[in-house]
Parts: sequence; C-alpha cells; structure tokens
Amino acid sequence: EARLAESGGGSVQAGGSLRLSCTGSGITLVDSEMAWYRQAPGSECDLVSHIDSDGVTNYEPAVEGRFTVSHDKDKNTLFLQMNNLQPEDTAVYYCAADNGMPGKNCYTELGHWGQGTQVTVSS
Repeated sequence: EARLAESGGGSVQAGGSLRLSCTGSGITLVDSEMAWYRQAPGSECDLVSHIDSDGVTNYEPAVEGRFTVSHDKDKNTLFLQMNNLQPEDTAVYYCAADNGMPGKNCYTELGHWGQGTQVTVSS
C-alpha cells in the first residue's frame, strides 16, 4: 500500500523559511504526478505547486518565486522549499500523488495523500 508522510512544518516569523518533506513508501515519487496543497482555516484546499513525471513544475501565483518543489530520487522524497514566508502562507500543507481534483478539503479517493503538516507564520 502506498503511503506519503509529510514533515518539516513549524512556526516561523514573516520572512523566514521552511522546507517541507514528503517521503513515499510503496510508491516511486519521481515517477508520479506530485503536488503540494494547502488549506488555511475556514478556506478551501488550494493547489500550491505541481511537478509532473518529467520534472515540469508549476506554482500558484502567490508563491511563485518564493517556493520551490524538487525531488530527491535516492530518498524517494519530495521537497517544498518555502522562502520569505508570509502570514497568509499559514495553513496545513499536504502532499499528494496521482490524485484527482480535490473539492473543499484536501483529499480525493483517487491517488494518495499525506496526513498534512502545519505551517504557521507570524507577523
């Protein structure tokens, strides 16, 4: 059974950085369509970044230039490097593999999702 496990969340001040990790088991992440999503309190699930199996990336405009998604193939781990964090980046961040389009919440029956990791940015 495929599983994803996120780590690396935490609390930082505005302007700080965090690196989120998503480690896969039972699935090869670099061969999958991978995405990072986030959900802030009272808000719907938002796509933050996507990287396809060819390594092509795209980002939500609000994080373009600040966030970078990448793979460590040897560790079967997906990263999200987040720089210049702002209070509006506060959310639970999820990684997902080969997933469908989520609705209000960050989950779909299709694909695989991690449990989420909290990122809190204070001003």
